[in-house]
Amino acid sequence: MTLRFLSPLPAAALAAALAACAPTAPPSASSPAAPAGSAEAEPAPPAPDSVALRLLVSVREVDSTIRVESRYATPRNFTGAPLPGYEAGTGRVLLRREAAAALGRVQARLRPDGLGLLVWDGYRPVRATEAMVAWAERTGRTRLLDDGYIARRSRHNQGVAVDLTLVRLADGGELDMGTPYDTFGPEAHTANAEGAVRDARRRLVEAMEAEGFRNYDQEWWHFSFAVEGAVPFDLVVR
Repeated sequence: MTLRFLSPLPAAALAAALAACAPTAPPSASSPAAPAGSAEAEPAPPAPDSVALRLLVSVREVDSTIRVESRYATPRNFTGAPLPGYEAGTGRVLLRREAAAALGRVQARLRPDGLGLLVWDGYRPVRATEAMVAWAERTGRTRLLDDGYIARRSRHNQGVAVDLTLVRLADGGELDMGTPYDTFGPEAHTANAEGAVRDARRRLVEAMEAEGFRNYDQEWWHFSFAVEGAVPFDLVVR
């Protein structure tokens, strides 16, 4: 915010204006005002697998009606090959317990409208993120790293980020979100849509935000949940 004055302000008014510009403390995990922030996470070494096993839970253990299709366990992702660390097939996605519980509440919130969630990714082993970075460097697509589409240190590694979309409960069909998953370009930016696509993206964002998630504005499918003291893991998903 830039303050422009046509005439000097009284000291009290100036102090109040400056205070309004000051950063606020981050809200708690349960607060719907949690900031989206960046897709990047703070650098930290992976926690032991024993910690991951205690803190991560399968999304479908929270709500079995949530559909799961783990894309990075298959060649159906932007690298063209399964990523290391995904060994459970397509039907298992993990999240931190706090985030998984919130996702269950999102599913319950959507159900009366005949809608539900399809999850493509949640917790991502550090080795999988490293494989994404290596792919970008090997194929000369480092722009994707610089532009924020591929994170060198991802919130997915902490189990607090999830990639998903909306489906109709009646037939399982996906709502039209305008682009496929993992589209790297401005057309996938959440606000860059019109008509029915804009409405579908807004519906997803509103449902997720109501339970404490925040959208990453360059990817309509990516949401993060604030968990105090979140740490990365390299536990293989089995």
